[in-house]
Amino acid sequence: MSAPVIELRDLGKRYRLGEHHGEGTDLRESAARLVARMRGRASPVRSEIWSLRHVTLDVCEGEALGLVGSNGAGKSTLLKIISSITAPTEGTSRTRGRIGSLLEVGTGFHRELTGRENTFLNGAILGMSRREVANRLDDIVEFAGLHEFMDTPVKRYSSGMYLRLGFAIAAHLEADILLVDEVLAVGDSDFQRRCLGKMSEIGQSGRTVVFISHNMESVARLCSKAVWLDKGQVRAVGPTAAVVGEYTRSASANTAQVTLARDHSRPAQIVSLALVDAEGRPLSVLNTWTESFIQVVVVVGEASVGLDVGVQVHTSSGLNLLDEYVLERHSTDIGQRGTYQLRMSLPPVLPPGEYTLGAWLGTSYEEFERLEHAVSFLVEGSDGGSPDRLLRLGLPWTSELLEPPLP
Repeated sequence: MSAPVIELRDLGKRYRLGEHHGEGTDLRESAARLVARMRGRASPVRSEIWSLRHVTLDVCEGEALGLVGSNGAGKSTLLKIISSITAPTEGTSRTRGRIGSLLEVGTGFHRELTGRENTFLNGAILGMSRREVANRLDDIVEFAGLHEFMDTPVKRYSSGMYLRLGFAIAAHLEADILLVDEVLAVGDSDFQRRCLGKMSEIGQSGRTVVFISHNMESVARLCSKAVWLDKGQVRAVGPTAAVVGEYTRSASANTAQVTLARDHSRPAQIVSLALVDAEGRPLSVLNTWTESFIQVVVVVGEASVGLDVGVQVHTSSGLNLLDEYVLERHSTDIGQRGTYQLRMSLPPVLPPGEYTLGAWLGTSYEEFERLEHAVSFLVEGSDGGSPDRLLRLGLPWTSELLEPPLP
């Protein structure tokens, strides 16, 4: 195994809530604090929060590591410590080699300099000569697609232009370690695909990539190893499929069913949405061969002609896989007053991954309710040795005897 290029030992980062980080630099605030002390006023008690605690981790040369976890888990703080933007409160962080980072849109840019000048500035920060940067400039401009704007000050760039140039610089200036936060979500889908392809190419070239994303499909595609951070601590580390599966199961455990309070002032309302088994028990984890049902409970307080219910299934990246409506398949009238439980069979056709359920209630001329990504669930791979099929449709087969059996 190659030597670690990132070594974290018992790392911790503490923040004091309400702390004046610029204390002493503002004359008016300094004078106010001095007067308060002279009058004997006690300084307010400031609480503390640990963004990271007891993090120990090695990342080897050539590894592609994914960091997963909910918002506030400490992922971005960890990358800022690795890139030396902020110092740890306790523990140590050691890196070997040049670090290229894209942690926020416009990180490392001087707003008054042009795109071209910022490219050379970033190269100098990485320790590269002007000739080395010049040799890669055409590739950077081509990847970013900013031919017409390289001599424009970056303060006039949009957030998307900032991102395109920032990623192109970080990816092409031969950094030994590339740190990428969730900022790729700012770019359009075509640019995101090119970025993921470039990071995969960087990993295959023997350089190290540390990648933060809430898109589990992107993490699974790019990274061979993953770390799950939960409330600042390492919850799991190991092969990407295992860690992502454990994380998504935990994340979806509390969202297997959504129940809404009844509002009697509304003519019709969805009061429950869930993915259930044949006995009606909510499911958060399926296997690729498991049949399940999308269950919607609707309360109709006032008769509504043409009342319809629709359900949607989306991938974690937002792709709409299914959009089905009751009136498209059945002539059932649910527009009369009462409480209705509707079930639609979801055949075992979904490949492994994370999905969300949504629902819609209304008529052709009025929308009563829309629930988007209200329920999440995970589809796991099979336990057998054979690889999972992309689709399991249960398609019919026919057989015909073409020749009689041999004598």
